[in-house]
Amino acid sequence: MIISHDVDGPVDGPAVLLLHSSVCDRRMWDPQWRPLAEAGFRVVRADFRSCGQSPAATGPYSDEGDVAALMDVLELAEAAFVGSSYGGRVALRIAALHPQRVTALALLCAGRPGHEPGPEVRAFCEAEDALIEAGDLDTAAVLNARTWLGPEASEEVRAQVTRMQRKNFANWFAAHPTEQDGTAQEGTGHELPEPTLDLRTVTAPTLAVGGAHDLSDFREIAAGLSGLLRGARHLELPWAGHLPSLERPAEITTLLLDFLREEQP
Repeated sequence: MIISHDVDGPVDGPAVLLLHSSVCDRRMWDPQWRPLAEAGFRVVRADFRSCGQSPAATGPYSDEGDVAALMDVLELAEAAFVGSSYGGRVALRIAALHPQRVTALALLCAGRPGHEPGPEVRAFCEAEDALIEAGDLDTAAVLNARTWLGPEASEEVRAQVTRMQRKNFANWFAAHPTEQDGTAQEGTGHELPEPTLDLRTVTAPTLAVGGAHDLSDFREIAAGLSGLLRGARHLELPWAGHLPSLERPAEITTLLLDFLREEQP
């Protein structure tokens, strides 16, 4: 199965893949979508499994494998990647496993393969799990928007993120019914374990962006990537939370355009 996606921009333009946060779906890139295409990039954005319009898997899968398969179908030998949060973690996995296919990495408050969650993330996960176990998916979605958006986010954006997360919850639980004892039914898909990676294999020039209002895990990951990846540089945005492309979309669009133009092969 090929995950749901959009493509825009000139066929012969340098390719850019936009990978969304797990809190959202590919619609989070609406503010950046048209400007990147109009700047001459061939822009691709996709929904991970059970997010947005991508159906759940019916067997073992990996998100990096899905993205690589999408590149093959679109006949993209290489591309620059823009990854938000979990999407940045997937982009790093692809860059480590297939360095020849990644020309540049723009990581917005990205996760990192192998990172062990700190106290703030564990506390969030515990609160989210308690709401989900109680069947209160609406409040769990609101919790996500409140946690991951910084003070610059508008009420419209907060509502948008809440809707996207709520739909992701609905997609997941509709595709993963449980038996009476709480175990998953046969035939439901599951993500393969994250591979053990050596990030020193990443060769793409990298911009690691952090947000001053983000949880400390992600601020530390962004700052630390400049010491782990060759050619990586770190930028912390003093106004940003965890989803800066939605909090100040025009500013992030300019930041991405400048970086991608600078790093075109």
